[in-house]
This record gives sequence, structure tokens and C-alpha cells, in this order.
Amino acid sequence: MNNSYLERAKKVITDPKILSIVAGKRARQLAWGARPMLKCDSENHLDIALLEIAEGKLYYTEGGENTEVDIFADIAASADAVSGDEEKEEEK
Repeated sequence: MNNSYLERAKKVITDPKILSIVAGKRARQLAWGARPMLKCDSENHLDIALLEIAEGKLYYTEGGENTEVDIFADIAASADAVSGDEEKEEEK
């Protein structure tokens, strides 16, 4: 992990717990095949996620008191999209 990316991301999302959740979630999306929103020298998914946060490409919003968020729903959707693309390629 690149410490300079981490320090820059900490300036955007100051709460370390939220930063770790947002960065980890985005790193998992990248691992499942999501495209990076910017170019990064590192191929490490976590470094890319931290740089996206630091550059303002990735952010979070807090829900209300009664808001339930399934943080893995979009990861599952990304996985389905990747497997759907593979099936389309096999059909060709």
C-alpha cells in the first residue's frame, strides 16, 4: 500500500473506519473487473481505490437513521456483469 495515497485519502475521508470500508469496497469492485476511474502507477487495487478517493473521484454519503445499505450488492452486480460478459463471449 502506498502511504502517500493513504495520507491524501485521509484528508478527504477523515474517519478511518469509513475510509477503510469505502476503500476496501472499491478495491473489491476493481478486483471483480470494474474499470479504474483514473490512471495509477500501481496495479494494487487498494492503491487505486485510495487514489480515487484522494482525487475526488470516489466519495460516500451517509444514510439516514432508517437507511439500510447492502454494501455487497454492487459487488455482486459487478460479478454478475463479468460472468455475463464471459457467457456472451463463449456464445460467439
